[in-house]
Amino acid sequence: MYLKRILLAIVLIGLVVAGYFAYFIYSAMIAPNTAFQNEEAYLYIPTNASYQDVRNDLEPLLKSINKFDALAKRKKYITNVKPGRFVIKKDMSNNDIINSIRSNNLPIKVSFNNQETIMHLAGRIADQIEADSTSLIKAMTDANFLQENDFNEDTAISMYIPNSYEFFWNTSAEKYRNRMLKEYNKFWTENRLNKAKNLNLSEVEVMTLASIVQKETAKVDERPRVAGVYINRLKIGMPLQADPAIIFGMKKAAGNFDLVIKRLLYKDLEMDSPYNVYKNRGLPPGPIAMPDISSIDAVLNYEKHDYLYFVVNVQNFGYHKFAKSLSEHNRNKQEYVRWINKQGINR
Repeated sequence: MYLKRILLAIVLIGLVVAGYFAYFIYSAMIAPNTAFQNEEAYLYIPTNASYQDVRNDLEPLLKSINKFDALAKRKKYITNVKPGRFVIKKDMSNNDIINSIRSNNLPIKVSFNNQETIMHLAGRIADQIEADSTSLIKAMTDANFLQENDFNEDTAISMYIPNSYEFFWNTSAEKYRNRMLKEYNKFWTENRLNKAKNLNLSEVEVMTLASIVQKETAKVDERPRVAGVYINRLKIGMPLQADPAIIFGMKKAAGNFDLVIKRLLYKDLEMDSPYNVYKNRGLPPGPIAMPDISSIDAVLNYEKHDYLYFVVNVQNFGYHKFAKSLSEHNRNKQEYVRWINKQGINR
């Protein structure tokens, strides 16, 4: 009888232990532990973050941070924190959350458009990935990197083709830069390279001319025609006479790329600058902005015509009037000058 009582007690204790263990397994591993009402929440874990950093960000999202702690310790997550962007879905268990933030780093779409300078680009990218603008500028203007890849300070922006690209949020500045170099080289297919060669232009020179085309017209369908004007001027040794290049040079000289210049004056055309393409023949030292793909392809597939001049079309804003002769151009120009004077735009 005594032995039976002992055995019964052992069984009861075992059931209690098993029940407690089952409760622990359920509450710590299987039971939902999210406290938010949205379908999902995103957790951004910086490089070199500690478990305490992760815990601080997780606590508002969970019903019980202590139960999460217990399982994180058991699964050795507290000593194996990984950086990245992770999703936590509504009603996830602690086990599912740990599995997600340990091994399911989600990529993001990083996009940028026609930035004028490396500094502007760095600011745009820093809003989307972990790397800050200072580290991005340092990586993108690294003299050794630029020299090794046939760029310089004036042409560095050529390497960045506006588009959307997939990155991990925790991408470093150097990895971002290196990836964009690969995308640049991928962009320059054999077909594009052959077209550039036929124009007697390098890739960077195409990008430089495309940046001017980009600034001259926002109308994609007009860009091949505008590109054709500049190709015609280059072929006969005529100065490009591109106002956007002058404006870029003025901003660069002033050290202020937020400067707004709506109208050039004749004195501006006397500016001593390599970007003064009224005085200097050929292309400026580098792009005056980041051209998008439509502008690059507009140069490579320029419209063949005899136009040498163009001016804003005040009857169809956004587009331009093109002319083959200077006399025809001057008539078109007078119409534009009368309109701009009427608007009271002096600068």
